[in-house]
Amino acid sequence: MTLVDLPLLPLGKGRDLDAERGVECPGDLPAASDPDLVARARAAKEALGERVFVLGHHYQRDEVIQFADVTGDSFKLARDAAGRPNAEFIVFCGVHFMAESADILTSPSQQVVLPDLAAGCSMADMARLRQVEDAWDAMADAGIQESVVPVTYMNSSADIKAFCGRNGGVVCTSSNADSALDWAFAQKADLGEGAKVLFLPDQHLGRNTAVLQMGIGLDECVVWDPMQPGGGLTAEELQKARMILWKGHCSVHGRFSEDVVDELRAKHPGINVLVHPECKHEVVLKADLVGSTEFIIKTIEAAEPGTVWAIGTELNLVKRLADAHPDKTIVFLDRNVCYCSTMNRIDLPHLVWALESLVAGTVVNRITVDPDTEADALVALQRMLDLPGKSHRD
Repeated sequence: MTLVDLPLLPLGKGRDLDAERGVECPGDLPAASDPDLVARARAAKEALGERVFVLGHHYQRDEVIQFADVTGDSFKLARDAAGRPNAEFIVFCGVHFMAESADILTSPSQQVVLPDLAAGCSMADMARLRQVEDAWDAMADAGIQESVVPVTYMNSSADIKAFCGRNGGVVCTSSNADSALDWAFAQKADLGEGAKVLFLPDQHLGRNTAVLQMGIGLDECVVWDPMQPGGGLTAEELQKARMILWKGHCSVHGRFSEDVVDELRAKHPGINVLVHPECKHEVVLKADLVGSTEFIIKTIEAAEPGTVWAIGTELNLVKRLADAHPDKTIVFLDRNVCYCSTMNRIDLPHLVWALESLVAGTVVNRITVDPDTEADALVALQRMLDLPGKSHRD
């Protein structure tokens, strides 16, 4: 696949239903400057009562989070939705792949709404089904396909999860990626060192988990670039590799750099550096602690008063943690402001519009996964749920 295969869309306009990228929302949104937005959101939510269940991802703005019935990371929220079977409407304040997961895990009678269809995920868009199928065929040509187990991060589209389900693979979160890799290599245990994993779509989580938790060498990790013929790899490189990392990354976590870690340590002796495993390997090596968003939150909650922390994750969450823990010094691990731009497309006007539309009897921006894709994706998700001894938080 080449770049010309990807249609060029103005932000929030046009349709590309095979991707996480934006499409237009029908209807007129309330003005962002409307001083009554908070009251309107509250009134609409009260009118819907238990018919609606609002999920708020940790990276959402405070103006949206205040209306969430539960907060959390993507898989936790999808499971929370499945735990509320009496709610007719699941309003997911997150991004597209998260709403897809909620649709997969909830009952057919429940309807999942994403307040802004332009709230996609750039990481998820870096691995599209046609590209992955092309890579899979190339691995067959290289004579290694039978040795490879695909593992996809939760932060991927439903059709990538389904691809893994069809091809003997599994889904993972940042909390249980090591268990997922253990499971994947065990599926090819008869091949010994010849067993391989194709890790989608975040190369950094795959590399950090393989090298730092599994003891796999950096020289045993190769990067498959879907924009290059043959992924930019020779058959010999594929044959020697144990981890085939998809060339994808998080646009937020990929920004953090090791030189900022050095600057902060010089400025704040004794500072604790806490980062998400989606950060680059060089940044993770310089950190004191590495873990999922839930791990980051629990670490700060348990930290001693007076301690100093630099956190490498999305800025909305870092600001919220700093506000909630004034007895600790919490700084952002970047020189510049770094919000998740697509997550931040869910704003109060879009939430009000979605809720008021439901009150009026119109379901807007419903996210649905077709039955075949859902069935295959559920196979991969169930394999993850069956992993031993780990939580399934992101």
